[in-house]
Amino acid sequence: MPSSTRTTAPPDVTGRPLVYDGKTPFPLSEPPRRSSAERIHLAVTGLIVAFPFLALVLGGWLLWGSLIGPLDVLLALLCYVVTGLGVTAGFHRLLTHRSYTARPALGVALAVAGSMSFQGDVIAWVALHRRHHAFTDQPGDPHSPFRYGTTLRGQLRGLVHAHVGWLFSGESPAAERYAPDLLADRHMRVLARVFPGLCVLSLALPCAAGWALGGSPHAALTALLWAGLVRVALLQHVTWSVNSLCHMIGARPFRTRRHDRATNLWPLAVLSFGESWHNLHHADPTCARHGVDRGQIDLTAFTIRLFERLGWATDVHWPLPGRLDNRRV
Repeated sequence: MPSSTRTTAPPDVTGRPLVYDGKTPFPLSEPPRRSSAERIHLAVTGLIVAFPFLALVLGGWLLWGSLIGPLDVLLALLCYVVTGLGVTAGFHRLLTHRSYTARPALGVALAVAGSMSFQGDVIAWVALHRRHHAFTDQPGDPHSPFRYGTTLRGQLRGLVHAHVGWLFSGESPAAERYAPDLLADRHMRVLARVFPGLCVLSLALPCAAGWALGGSPHAALTALLWAGLVRVALLQHVTWSVNSLCHMIGARPFRTRRHDRATNLWPLAVLSFGESWHNLHHADPTCARHGVDRGQIDLTAFTIRLFERLGWATDVHWPLPGRLDNRRV
């Protein structure tokens, strides 16, 4: 249960400190004035979020009287695993939390793969996620499902906000404050600049592979649908579900900071590559393994272990029994 103890949150636009009790809606701040560039950014965000509907319409047209083929399934699975691990092992556990140290080539490869997930450029992604951890489930958190309070209506509204609504809020945490290490990295700066091109590549590669392996424009088009559009949409919503569902539904075997309601949600464990063991992650953010108990599948941790054995990763922050015991409820 959330604590009723009041805490001081970031100041509002007047400079006055905001007070949050863990139950009431977040204090409102003045809506940001958006520049032309920011409006264009929101329009592009809307296009990306509309991908599931685009995929549905295209799929209905393509599959009228036909079925998905094994090539489509294999390409979609391959692209999902590569881009998904780019987000979890790269953007999240490596670049955001420094759960391990990777060889430069591996770090760049993971950042490229994560960028191809259509979830934002690497620097913006890391800055936003670090802000989420700094103000989890209290004013300042960019995507808390408790933004509108803990009433049923407030939580339903907050669930929509945490899942997708935050993308249109216009909030953009300052990279200078939350990701100065990435700004200082020339490779990450380049990858952030070429993010749109990596998104195009994310769709072009499965399309080209479908044509080369399937031998026809139809094979290229179905590969674009399943390994491109549908794969992007599925991975996006799995990631966003960790923001929303994994702060409202599930078990909380580990203690987290005041107001932090991060949970473990087992149904998402495989699709999220272990990210849905979210309660442990918020209890110990730098830990390289999130699913630490028996039977908790964490494919990202398995991948990091493989990197370590190959000599590509060092200084891995594996869970320590005593450290875990101190955090158990």
